[in-house]
Amino acid sequence: MKYDVCIVGSGAGAGPIAYELSKAGKKVVILEKGDFYKEENFSKDEIAFCRRSIVTPNLKDEYHLIEDKEDGKWVATPTYELGWDFWNGNIVGGSSNFMSGFFHRLHPKDFRLKSEFGDIKGANISDWAISYEEMEPYYAKVEKIVGVSGEVTPYKFQEPRSTKDFPYPPTAEQPVSKLIDQSCKALGITAVKTPRAIMSVPKGERSACYYSNYCGSYGCSSGAKGSARAALLQPALKTGNLTIKTKHHVKNLEVNEKGDIVFAKCIHEGKEVAVEATLFVVAAQAMETSRLLLNSKSKYFPNGLANNSGQVGKNMLFSAGGVVSGDLDEKILSQKELFTEGLFVNRTIKDWYFIDDKTKGGISEALFEHANPILKANRTKWSEDGALLWGEKLQKRLIERFTKKRNLQFEIFNDWLPNDDCFVTVDENYKDKYGMPVAKLRIGSHPQNEKIGNILAQKTINVLKKIGATNIKSSIGPYPPQNLQAGGCRFGNDPKTSVLDKNCKAHEVGNLYITDGSFMPTGGSVPYTWTIYANAFRVADMIKLENI
Repeated sequence: MKYDVCIVGSGAGAGPIAYELSKAGKKVVILEKGDFYKEENFSKDEIAFCRRSIVTPNLKDEYHLIEDKEDGKWVATPTYELGWDFWNGNIVGGSSNFMSGFFHRLHPKDFRLKSEFGDIKGANISDWAISYEEMEPYYAKVEKIVGVSGEVTPYKFQEPRSTKDFPYPPTAEQPVSKLIDQSCKALGITAVKTPRAIMSVPKGERSACYYSNYCGSYGCSSGAKGSARAALLQPALKTGNLTIKTKHHVKNLEVNEKGDIVFAKCIHEGKEVAVEATLFVVAAQAMETSRLLLNSKSKYFPNGLANNSGQVGKNMLFSAGGVVSGDLDEKILSQKELFTEGLFVNRTIKDWYFIDDKTKGGISEALFEHANPILKANRTKWSEDGALLWGEKLQKRLIERFTKKRNLQFEIFNDWLPNDDCFVTVDENYKDKYGMPVAKLRIGSHPQNEKIGNILAQKTINVLKKIGATNIKSSIGPYPPQNLQAGGCRFGNDPKTSVLDKNCKAHEVGNLYITDGSFMPTGGSVPYTWTIYANAFRVADMIKLENI
């Protein structure tokens, strides 16, 4: 069968395309390398999902190369040696199944970062090819369809909205939220109620959140979390126009003499199969999207598909920042309040999104330390001076950690500046179990990333001090978080400096769109998922106009 549309990947960048086009009557196929997990297949088993992931490949079979500087030279090391995993959920719905659902819009100035703040030496900053005003209706669309629960909190950098408030009421809050509000108010700061892509009330066949206390890193067994699977793909299947082919690993995209893609070559149950379509959409998460294009070489594209410009894989984005934390005990909140489990903290400090007229800042996102008991226990086994605890000392420390104190954290998000030392290539000397060259990621971080992160950390420390926290720690570093990936196929108006046009269609390939975070030239100072969803809905509208 030849499909109208073939989508590689099934996460946040794929879901809106499949949802919209299948509803429009197009025959759509999704190629997903993983399996199809539904609500009944998810559990809160830390060993299965976090310690020995059952939803990502074994690193001995499928890995990445990480290039880091050693003694002034770039050295590549396989992730199976580092124990550093850049896979984020190879199942239907992708990593959107495992997000915490912190949903923040980009600010209008994020779309024109270069124009607003000028060049930064060593950074490849570029304005977006579209404006906030063009994206805003799609942010609103995500709120309704994917489902965003919240309450708009006015603050000095409030993004313009076409609707007064979120369509669903906010999720239930942990008692510490009021303490954060009071402390921030005393410091002249606004604590914004965090919008969450988690249903506080039932929506269709999705149940409301039941506050399990295990959200981020886990699939949602109620359907409350706005994963691409629960919110978009499962409803799209009911049209009869969507086919999801699981355990189909796409090796390369084959083109004809016109340079258009004719089929995707996949590995399924050890055999090569070809899937034909009129139009192709790649949304495999940024690193793997660049890798697929770079491995899809032909006489028409000797450097990789859509890469005659040499821009594929360049200007990768992650999220700069880190974590600031402090311990709370019964002197701050009663034991009952402190250990009220499951409810969300739901507070974000966004007053520092712009530090001044010349400096872009970021946000501080409040949450309690992850509930995983093995993780908490493992972190407790070390004394303050770094010695390994055991026996009665360890027992006392564990009892205190689990019954007397809770660790309040603020995740710092600020812009990861695109630069010439952060990019993806492929290496013919390193191949996965499919015989496909693996992605090699150089992880050079611009000095501004840490500079701004540390400014935000110090401001956040002041809030923790006001709250009365003890044992306050800050961890801001140059290494990227594996779960927040974007860039590599940036969009723009100039084919010499971008891979995609303003509608995320490849400049050099007439029937290729890319709709995961790869299109982003800059990432803003918030998690990317909401923007990826919104942009994919926007692109779906553009594809409809092609009348395929």
